Amino acid sequence: MPIPFDARKKPIAVKIRVSTGEGADITWSDGHTSHFDFPYLRDLCPCALCNDERQKKSPMGASTALPMFKPKVTARAARAVGNYAVQIDFSDGHTTGIFSFEHLREICPCEGCGSEFRSSRA
Repeated sequence: MPIPFDARKKPIAVKIRVSTGEGADITWSDGHTSHFDFPYLRDLCPCALCNDERQKKSPMGASTALPMFKPKVTARAARAVGNYAVQIDFSDGHTTGIFSFEHLREICPCEGCGSEFRSSRA
């Protein structure tokens, strides 16, 4: 049986501003617009390597480097993956994360999407 598709997770416009470093803006089919900074996306990369690293961190989520000493992550390139995702090459050399539009809607930093989409995943 196919998994039901949530039409609110379908983008109607995607702009990834690599050259200016502004991040990604996505307008969804329900009219909502999400803005994602590149450091935010890098921290929430869905690839297996990043998921493993997040699980290895302490329960408090402590990182080995203090945030003020970490270089700001930017994007070097971005490309569409079919019609379901984008792949971003980050300045720290990480290139394996494929951000599905479903994942991007679920990690939208706004409060409304957080309560609607992240609470339903748990």
